[in-house]
Amino acid sequence: MDTEDELSDIQSDSVPSEVRDWLASTFTRQRCLKLRRNEDKPRFRSIVHAVQAGIFVERMYRRTSNMAGLNYPPTVITVLKHVDMWSFNVFALNDTSGDHALKIVFYELLTRYDLINHFKVPVSALISFVDSLEVGYSKHKNPYHNLMHAADVTQTIHYLLLKTGIVHWLSELEIFAVIFAAAIHDYEHTGTTNNFHIQTRSDTAMLYNDRAVLENHHVSAAYRLLQDDDEMNILSNLSKDDWRELRNLVVEMVLATDMSCHFQQVKVMKSLLQQPETIDKPKALSLLLHTADISHPAKQWDLHHRWTTSLLEEFFRQGDKEAALGLPFSPLCDRKSTMVAQSQIGFIDFIVEPTFSVLTEMMETIVTPLIEEASRSGMDGFRRSSVNSVSGSDGKHSCVKSTGSEGSCSLTAVDFKSFKVTWIREIRQNKETWKALAAKDHSESAKKEEEDSGKEENEAEEKKESEKNVDRAKTGEEEIKTDVDKQEEEENRRELEEQRPEKEGGHNNLTDGHRGTKQRQSQNDIQPDCPLIHFYKRPSYCVSSYLLVRSKVNEIWPIDARGKARRLQRISLRRRK
Repeated sequence: MDTEDELSDIQSDSVPSEVRDWLASTFTRQRCLKLRRNEDKPRFRSIVHAVQAGIFVERMYRRTSNMAGLNYPPTVITVLKHVDMWSFNVFALNDTSGDHALKIVFYELLTRYDLINHFKVPVSALISFVDSLEVGYSKHKNPYHNLMHAADVTQTIHYLLLKTGIVHWLSELEIFAVIFAAAIHDYEHTGTTNNFHIQTRSDTAMLYNDRAVLENHHVSAAYRLLQDDDEMNILSNLSKDDWRELRNLVVEMVLATDMSCHFQQVKVMKSLLQQPETIDKPKALSLLLHTADISHPAKQWDLHHRWTTSLLEEFFRQGDKEAALGLPFSPLCDRKSTMVAQSQIGFIDFIVEPTFSVLTEMMETIVTPLIEEASRSGMDGFRRSSVNSVSGSDGKHSCVKSTGSEGSCSLTAVDFKSFKVTWIREIRQNKETWKALAAKDHSESAKKEEEDSGKEENEAEEKKESEKNVDRAKTGEEEIKTDVDKQEEEENRRELEEQRPEKEGGHNNLTDGHRGTKQRQSQNDIQPDCPLIHFYKRPSYCVSSYLLVRSKVNEIWPIDARGKARRLQRISLRRRK
């Protein structure tokens, strides 16, 4: 499959680049691991044979009263009444069961389909195995990939089998395989993506050579539980052929939950639907499990929103680890920049909705001939789930009728239109809600950007004003310095003028007469109304400069008595003349 073809619908301007990067990095890869299957196992070539081989009639959903099993408290029984409904609240079941949602759902479905009796599953081993599964799912304390997610996927598989009528197309071993695969499909999930394992060169990535790292670990670790401890080996009584066929189916289904194979898986099924040949069962079951794995956007909003919040928190924790390791953020793993609403809209438009469309078409293609053949042959294909005996907390058996089951899973009761309307309605409502939230986030971000830009402008203006003040202060200091220099020059000039008469003490009468003439001319000049100010000295405590100006008073040349006598003598001589 060409990766560019797979991404042709995603390269749209309406999808943010971050969302496109996430879709491309998560749901595509250049080479997908080829899944192997046993080509020699028997195939149902005849529709009648398929109906006959898949019929459970009275055995389906039958409980055995002589088998010791789980005792459900009344609160759990109340929640389990809705297990046949599309938007089953697995969170409520987990709360009422004390964090044992996976144990309740897995045991309940194996009992309803009478698989425990058919394959002689030891009940003690079953309980021990599911307890170990729950421990493994809780190992890394993941917000999303935990035992509640496993229980939710397993219950969704049950709904798809029951409501679409595809259960009539499958053998008991195949039903056992798909329920078992749903229960273990994320066992011991690390809360990080395959790409994170590859980038950090983890031991798991080294073990599986960077190919479906987590998916290989899930199925391998689950089978090691069965093999290492006989007390929890629920497959101990299967024949060798059944064990091998079930393992082939489980391995293929779990590996197909690798999101990087999504587009290839969908395209393969589309091509199979265009051919007249019978659809390959392992591929059909793989698509069934993959759809259940990504089905929460097609559930009611409160469930979908809670799953989304948990998943994004898990992504953000991976982003925190990447930041600590100095790695670039993976798509949708940055707490500060991730666009939650936009990512979910892209996920619904390009992944969830197309997958459900292909699944619905596949189920119609498979089940419609079975319904027609059953009608022609007079076989109703009737499989009962009428009244299920559920053990109460007091050890007695309580009769619980599942809401929505309508007492049967008859082929004639299958309604594809109702199923299609259900998931389309939920998807559209959820998408519209995300669009409203996206618009709200956009307006808030725009408002925040305006506030930030306003703050930046104010900071720039304040910075500019402060720079101006600094320049003004520097200019004032320079002016003050210039004034001080001028003042010093003026004082020095005055000192020199005062020193000259003293040095010219022996001048001739011509010089004195000339000077006296000048003095008389100056006396005859018109005097101004106010005294002339020949010199102004700025005070040393000037406020504008805060610079202390050195006083020159002490440096003025002193006038001695001899000089004063000479000046008086000159004045008397002028008067005599």
